[in-house]
Amino acid sequence: MPSNPGESTISSRASRPALFDSVEKRRLVLSLLLFAAVLLLYGQTSHFAFLNYDDGMYVLQNSHVRAGITWNTVTWAFTSTYANWHPITWLSHALDYDLFRLNAGGHHFTSVLLHALNVVLLFWLLARATGRLGASFVVAALFAVHPLNAESVAWISERKNVLSTTFFLMTLGAYGWYALKPGVKRYLAIVVLFALGLASKSMLVTLPFVLLLLDYWPLNRFLSEKSEGALSFPQASASRLVIEKLPLFLISAADCIITVVAQRKAGAVTTFERFPFGVRLENAIYSYAAYLGKAFWPAHLANIYPHPGNSLALWKVASAAALLVIASLAFLKLRASRYLIVGWLFFLGTLVPVIGLVQVGDQAMADRYVYIPLIGIFVIAVWGVAEISARSPSKAYLQASAAAVVLCILSIVSYRQIGYWKDSISLWSHTLDITQNNFAAENGLGGALIQAERPDEAFLHFQRAAAIAPNDPLSHADMGTYLHQNGRLPEAIQQYETAVKLTSNPGLLANTYTNLGSAYRQTGDYARAQQSFTRALQLDPTRFNVWLQLGKLASDEGQFDSAIQDYSRSIELQPTAEGYLQLSRVLDLAGHHPEAARARDEGLKLSNDRAAAEQAARALSVERF
Repeated sequence: MPSNPGESTISSRASRPALFDSVEKRRLVLSLLLFAAVLLLYGQTSHFAFLNYDDGMYVLQNSHVRAGITWNTVTWAFTSTYANWHPITWLSHALDYDLFRLNAGGHHFTSVLLHALNVVLLFWLLARATGRLGASFVVAALFAVHPLNAESVAWISERKNVLSTTFFLMTLGAYGWYALKPGVKRYLAIVVLFALGLASKSMLVTLPFVLLLLDYWPLNRFLSEKSEGALSFPQASASRLVIEKLPLFLISAADCIITVVAQRKAGAVTTFERFPFGVRLENAIYSYAAYLGKAFWPAHLANIYPHPGNSLALWKVASAAALLVIASLAFLKLRASRYLIVGWLFFLGTLVPVIGLVQVGDQAMADRYVYIPLIGIFVIAVWGVAEISARSPSKAYLQASAAAVVLCILSIVSYRQIGYWKDSISLWSHTLDITQNNFAAENGLGGALIQAERPDEAFLHFQRAAAIAPNDPLSHADMGTYLHQNGRLPEAIQQYETAVKLTSNPGLLANTYTNLGSAYRQTGDYARAQQSFTRALQLDPTRFNVWLQLGKLASDEGQFDSAIQDYSRSIELQPTAEGYLQLSRVLDLAGHHPEAARARDEGLKLSNDRAAAEQAARALSVERF
């Protein structure tokens, strides 16, 4: 029988190629294989586009990110609570902009590399802590190819997930290093890596609890625990191990406070009036079971699962609760196989921050939330099969074959799932195909059709969104955009005003006030136009398009000096062909002909051809959130 249950008997053969004659070499070869598998599976993303699903907020329309890595960008990243507090994530996007500009394939490539790194880190950590090379490889391979992880990797705006997981796994590695020989310097490494992880995504607040689970298995640091792993760690009492984590618990608490403040400021936290606590609790229980179901049968995966908004059917909640209780009792009873209870609590615990008790956004659940938690389920499945197979070593070949088949099937499904993220129309069309009453997807597809210059089709989706959710501000703002672009200004103004009354989201408000000001300007109501633009700048003074609209307003009123200042500010925030050409026009009107010629030349450089540039100078800028 092999020394490690479940490992292939092939590893025990006397004759082995020189390439595999040591654990270190086998580990290196398997790591390269995992890394290559991720690149092969996700290589298609190099041809994917930016999406109209937060990519504007994170990259395309974010002047700080598009400034690249500068001192101002660093300062903004660490002080801003825009959307969330995750400065390291912001800096990763800014670095990508320095490297790739607006080549979406480059931004995707960074996320793919991070996922590949995470897969290898997971493999190394498990193999090092348990001595189980084969089982660790299968867990990492499942993590690499599972379709539920497609959203985290193929969506540029979800960089925070793969990046924070890199720091999460590095923190676990640092903790293992510390546990071998506790000391201040090694503990500081844990603190620094943990802080960087939280500064990438706050979901890591449960990491101190995870470390306590690892103390139980596979590190076996609790007193009187028999060592099962590849390494022998100094043991300590339970109270000592808890006290050891206190600084990390304090860091988690501080990050929770920062996160709640940031999300409330961004208008992302949903009130209890909209989703009562009872509804949230029911949805949380059901979501745990739904995530488990999708882990083993990853079908009908969507980027947004609509929240029911009210109580679920009793049988659904009762069935989900029964599953969770039965599984918990079973794993507790089988606690002699410690990986079972550790993997289960890892899954349950790491999902707590995003299970919906504190509701952020309108989704009932999201595939991206299980990027880390599913590791616990993978460990249970792989170690469980290995333990059963250990009783029949002759079936090791059958076990390896079954693992290969499962991984191939998951890879095929995942490749298809990744493909849905290639562009906005594909993504939202797929979501509408597999979900019902999804007003967010209707809005998303409508926005994508607007970008594809198919406005009449888009308007139908905006109307459907408003019919599904009459209090949805985005559908009203989008209908206003359509009506605006088609010259139906009074109707557009009415829709914009409705959207403003229905939202507290700063980004959506800033865009809607910008469009509202533009509509008022076109109707000749300059006073209300000025009020709307001022309100937009109060919400976000870095929006270049607002300064562009202010320049048009000042120009309409013959205030050329003000118009020059406004256009110059717009160009400073984000150089555009329209900004330069509008500046050129008003400089000419003000008699500054040499400066006008230089501005015109800059505008033409930013456009592919003169006709397009001149058309852009005359075009109405109507913005979508």
